[in-house]
Amino acid sequence: MYDRALVEHLLPAVWGDQSAYGIRNPTAPDADMPKGSVDPKTASLLFAHLADIRRGWATAPLTVGERQALVLRYGADLPDAEAGALQGVTDRAVRYRVERGVGKIAAHLNGCEYVDGYDELEKAS
Repeated sequence: MYDRALVEHLLPAVWGDQSAYGIRNPTAPDADMPKGSVDPKTASLLFAHLADIRRGWATAPLTVGERQALVLRYGADLPDAEAGALQGVTDRAVRYRVERGVGKIAAHLNGCEYVDGYDELEKAS
């Protein structure tokens, strides 16, 4: 299941192949922990997540403004004020577009229809 945090964690890899090298598996143990035996077939879902996030970016029903805001935030790593100046909107509008865009991608990857307040619906059920 894809949640907002995982989508935000993976989005930079959509625009830069090299950024995937900096992505850590959030469920992996710390590097200083003793090594144990690991089945390589079940060791990590990272590559599946990377493929899914690229598919989600290409196929999610995002508006042009949401796509632009996501590229400026996660692709170019610009602060909201600069992204807003480039888009001709306020920084608050950029945050709203990013929030909706991330939510739409997460819902699309989960096979659900996006509804505003998606995270609150998950907690209620």
